[in-house]
Amino acid sequence: MTSRKLSHRLARGDDLDALRTLMNLAIGELQKAYLDAAQIESSRLIMGLDTQLIDDSTYFVIECDGQLAGCGGWSRRETMYGGDQTPGRSPALLDPARDAARIRAMYTHPDHARKGVGRLIIRLCEDAARAEGFKRMELVATLAGEPLYRACGFEPYESLVDDRGGTPVPLWRMRKAL
Repeated sequence: MTSRKLSHRLARGDDLDALRTLMNLAIGELQKAYLDAAQIESSRLIMGLDTQLIDDSTYFVIECDGQLAGCGGWSRRETMYGGDQTPGRSPALLDPARDAARIRAMYTHPDHARKGVGRLIIRLCEDAARAEGFKRMELVATLAGEPLYRACGFEPYESLVDDRGGTPVPLWRMRKAL
């Protein structure tokens, strides 16, 4: 069996279609063990890509043998989660001395789940946020993502339900000191 190597780079504008396709597939497949069909459809409306992350050069593409294996990033902005279409977003900049950076929009292609894609994204995000002076990170986790985040040292501190997509979707707010 040949070893497959993960590589990473910053996302670009010409990645948008491929990223959206990957996100839709990941939401539809990886959430099945945790959510019903209505909750998955609701998740598609409240999750997704915030293109501000690409504009800020804080969003990563992970490839395996030249194929898109995952994506995710971090943010120095106030918004905790959601895509361009999600209401309530704020582009306000965070203060590294006071605020926690955000891990945002992490998705893994189902064919690459549990192969190190998520851990690589988290490491890249933590390293970049630390380099900008952040001492803590926060994220909003889906039920499917929560075990990975716990394994990477994040602790849940608040459960929440987002019903902006029409059906309530359970989520966890999690945090970690860097």
